[in-house]
Amino acid sequence: MRAIDVMTPNVITVNPETSVQGLAMLLSERAISAAPVVDSSGRMLGIVSEGDLLHRAELGTERPDERRHSWWLEHFASGLARDYVKSHGRAVKDIMTRDVVTVVEETNLADVAMLLETNRIKRVPVMRDGKIVGIVSRSNLVRALGATMAAPTSGAVNDDRAIRARLLAELGQQQWAARVWAQDIIVSGGVVHLWFGSDEPEERRQAVRVAAENVPGVRGVEEHLLPIPLMPTI
Repeated sequence: MRAIDVMTPNVITVNPETSVQGLAMLLSERAISAAPVVDSSGRMLGIVSEGDLLHRAELGTERPDERRHSWWLEHFASGLARDYVKSHGRAVKDIMTRDVVTVVEETNLADVAMLLETNRIKRVPVMRDGKIVGIVSRSNLVRALGATMAAPTSGAVNDDRAIRARLLAELGQQQWAARVWAQDIIVSGGVVHLWFGSDEPEERRQAVRVAAENVPGVRGVEEHLLPIPLMPTI
């Protein structure tokens, strides 16, 4: 499998002038943990994630300004300055990570996994001709592993990609499928693997299954339930 086979397409992006509060609302409302930052031409400038919002002055969670011995001060000054910007910056451009690790659609998943591990990151944007076309996260790889069957032939790989693309296109036209995420759909060997939260309505699960069964070339559909953690009682 390659990045194109498991990536989440139609990535939600933000512009560099988006406010920090606007970003927080977007991540919360769209149930995502990060968003690439792009300019007006679609060129990627960086990426922002939940981690960039952890240490904020508004929450009282900014990093403490610890005083160090004077001979260390110069060495740590730039780091302290970066921490200040992260906790007090008002726009996405102030807090985003600028040096972003990326891959292309044909990058092997083994290489994607290595990049995630060695760089200690949770996701990589997928690029085509300088524009972002998808994103691969750790959860995408976990789902791919769960769907892995005997190694398919090259033709079968292309068939799986076509099946996934057709299914995503069909779901994209259905109002009831607004909260069915691409990362929860993996196709391997003609079998469509669907991941649902244990609280997913039965009607929506059935509708997604029927949509998958109607895609030409589908050999079968398998559903996987993910337990939803209980909210702690107060």
